[in-house]
Amino acid sequence: MKLHFYVRFHTKAGESLSVSGNIPELGGGDTNAALPMNWLNNDFWQVSVEADTSKSARIKYRYILTYADGFKVVEWSNDKDADISKAGVDEIQLVDRWNNAGDFENVFFTDPFQQTLLAENETRIKPKFPKIFTHIFKVKAPLLRKNEVICLGGSSPALGEWNADAPVLMARDGNWFTAKVNIPKESFPLLYKYGIYNIKEKSLLRFEDGENRFLFGDAVNKITILHDGFVQMPNNTWRGAGVAVPVFSLRSKDGFGTGEFNDIKLLADWAKKTNLRLIQLLPVNDTSSTFTNADSYPYSAISAFALHPIYVNLAEIAGKKNTATIKALRKSQKQLNELPDLNYAEVMKLKRAALKELFIAQKETFLADEGFLSFFESNKNWLIPYAAFSYLRDKNGTCDYNQWKIYSIYNKEAIEKYVAPRARHYEEIALQYFIQYHLHLQLKNATDYARKNGVVVKGDVPIGIGRHSCDAWIQPSLYNMHLQAGAPPDDFAIKGQNWNFPTYNWQKMAEDGYAWWKQRFDSMSKYFDAFRIDHILGFFRIWSIPIDAVEGIMGYFVPAIPVHVVEFSERNIWFINQRYTQPFINDAVLDELFGPEAAMAKENYLVADNTGLYHLKPAFDTQRKVEQYFFENGKGDDDYYNKVKQALFDLVSNVILFEVPGSNGTQFHFRFGVAATASFRHLEWNTQQQLKALYVNYFFERQ
Repeated sequence: MKLHFYVRFHTKAGESLSVSGNIPELGGGDTNAALPMNWLNNDFWQVSVEADTSKSARIKYRYILTYADGFKVVEWSNDKDADISKAGVDEIQLVDRWNNAGDFENVFFTDPFQQTLLAENETRIKPKFPKIFTHIFKVKAPLLRKNEVICLGGSSPALGEWNADAPVLMARDGNWFTAKVNIPKESFPLLYKYGIYNIKEKSLLRFEDGENRFLFGDAVNKITILHDGFVQMPNNTWRGAGVAVPVFSLRSKDGFGTGEFNDIKLLADWAKKTNLRLIQLLPVNDTSSTFTNADSYPYSAISAFALHPIYVNLAEIAGKKNTATIKALRKSQKQLNELPDLNYAEVMKLKRAALKELFIAQKETFLADEGFLSFFESNKNWLIPYAAFSYLRDKNGTCDYNQWKIYSIYNKEAIEKYVAPRARHYEEIALQYFIQYHLHLQLKNATDYARKNGVVVKGDVPIGIGRHSCDAWIQPSLYNMHLQAGAPPDDFAIKGQNWNFPTYNWQKMAEDGYAWWKQRFDSMSKYFDAFRIDHILGFFRIWSIPIDAVEGIMGYFVPAIPVHVVEFSERNIWFINQRYTQPFINDAVLDELFGPEAAMAKENYLVADNTGLYHLKPAFDTQRKVEQYFFENGKGDDDYYNKVKQALFDLVSNVILFEVPGSNGTQFHFRFGVAATASFRHLEWNTQQQLKALYVNYFFERQ
């Protein structure tokens, strides 16, 4: 059978189109082997191919745009298809519109809308189509109300000749509304439009906006299939509001001083009553690092996959057989629930003890449970190392795996042996399986409940992973452990932000097709309908801070185009590397930062040179060394020493440029806000003006 592909697309010089599909003639699904198309005119690209119908009865295909520089863009969605097994037909003509990823209507074909938010409006009919037909019309219309379907009207008698009482009603087929029509040759060229028809009132509500659609006709013994994109109707008719909340704030009488996954159901009930359509949760991953209140920060997880034990409902795990365990906790439950704030450490202490008791009581049946075994098999790639990590954390008293006596470096085979059922400590390992399985059941049950009540649930993906997390332990090469992610200074954080997360090694992640990210999103999609990606800009450029720095002010964007050393001479800037990249310290700077304590600072932290300048002693030449010194000497909580420490931080950051590592003094990044530094203020006026201009070029032009 001969296939003719036509796609409406206006290209620029050097651009080209190709078509990729599931049959060998279209590359067999390999986009690199797609069939090149030919420019037909300003509106269409076209290609014809002879297809072997014995190998496939149906083709699925999509178009690919190749820019002049070779960059390829595959059109959004993969729902164009055609039945090529039609007997008695020699040719099929496919006339399509490109589906741009940025088309607003595409969002309404995502699962949250199709399966939940718009599901109540779906209306299906079975119109009668002629057995012999020449054309199949297909169009998308996501924003219909209840009892509304799409219809087709046009200039041909087969399309009702624009009669509002006789349009062609269309059937819903997947994402498309479809109609089969037999149009005689004399009806061409054909004008047509799609419309909205109310089947309850049996009336045409309106035809689509804009000019008429236009179609030419040609040879017999051919079927033409049109994928006409979206109906030209207002796309702003859907409105929805939601609520954002951390799970620990959803406190109920059934919890233990904290919100739990089961409480999401209560929020879903409230959302339904108030006509809210979405619940957005803060991250729910395990942050159990120190088991102190410091772990309550939800954006610093020890695993991107494991759920937080604090959100488990103990009574549901206990069931009827173990009610005694829950009854023994009633007094503690009442006390925790009466607290005005979550006492994180106490709740975790209580739940860990109760979970261990429940596991011991149920372990025989649990380890043989088919549901658990299925969960384990589907999640063992992260569950086994997480359980081992949790056990080794508790055994060593720290999640900093660098301090562990054994397995500080992850070895997959060795760890799997270490946690095998025959191991003496297997009960501690299986306890983690037990907790994660029940967390999985309870979160899944809660989000399914919300969905059934017309409310979708949105999860939160932190941009970073914990430096001492299970993920970093397993695959440290995926992260730049010598760097810290953060944010540049702003009005709310004048020194910038340092989140202490390692940055992502995107080059390494690309080697296996970003498998870690795909696994992460796949894991979250078991529960959530949508994701918020925290600090999404970090996927494209991240504020990177060296590991020896404490404040975000010491960072710069990666990637960023640096300043080359020759640019200084080109702008007549006097340049000495040390003057710009090392802290500038003289008596005036010390008086400004230390005031009456300047003499003390000179004596304890600085050495003088023969030019009237000072340099930080090697023990204090980075912010991290300064921080460590004051911590180790017990001076971290004293106001006086905190002021001294901050002054030393300011000395370290009193620089104009950061030298690019490995550039041998040839490439540099500007420190943020250089004009505010004492180092800058002590330069002569002309140099200041030239540096300002280069600074503006660096931050606002070349990037």
